[in-house]
Amino acid sequence: MAETIARFGRIDVAVNNAGYGLFGAIEEVSEAEARAQLETNLFGALWVTQAVLPQMRAQGSGHIIQVSSIGGVNAFPTIGLYHASKWALEGFSQALASEVQGFGIKVTIVEPGGFATEWGGPSAKRATPLGAYDAVHAAIAQFRSSSTPGDPDATGPAILKVVDAAEPPLRIFFGSGGLPMTRAEYARRIETWEAWNDVATEAQGDLAAKQARAD
Repeated sequence: MAETIARFGRIDVAVNNAGYGLFGAIEEVSEAEARAQLETNLFGALWVTQAVLPQMRAQGSGHIIQVSSIGGVNAFPTIGLYHASKWALEGFSQALASEVQGFGIKVTIVEPGGFATEWGGPSAKRATPLGAYDAVHAAIAQFRSSSTPGDPDATGPAILKVVDAAEPPLRIFFGSGGLPMTRAEYARRIETWEAWNDVATEAQGDLAAKQARAD
């Protein structure tokens, strides 16, 4: 950061794109594999974010781009720890956006779908498989093979449109599949929450009445 500031005098945009996919059912993932996934995908972005914030606060402007995934708002079998890292990234980044708004700093969470990168290939890590999950692995592999990947070269101009916007979004999908997939996911969530709302309300209790009886 010091070298960047010395050379350019400021930091206008920071893009946290470091990350990799960890493939394995929850039972298959080792402690070391899980910790390494979070160290890169979550804590790597956190430390870079913390490193750029003092300069951005001092200059009264800046834009932090957090590269999440459609896996930051959805979850699929055999990449649970990857999802854990991206859901956590989304959570701290949304809180961050509210914390730094008054300093003139903007935050955008980019949620790409599948792109023709090495994410599922050479850069991926794979846990030792257990035979019990063979059918799960096969089903998700078939699902991935049927999808049409996006062109990574098309994302550069899209990123520039986001950072050049006067009012950039907190979240944006990259790719055509994110919106319909997540619309369906949130519809299922709302349906379930509504169906179980009586139990949710029961869990609230009535603390005031309980305390009054105790008195």
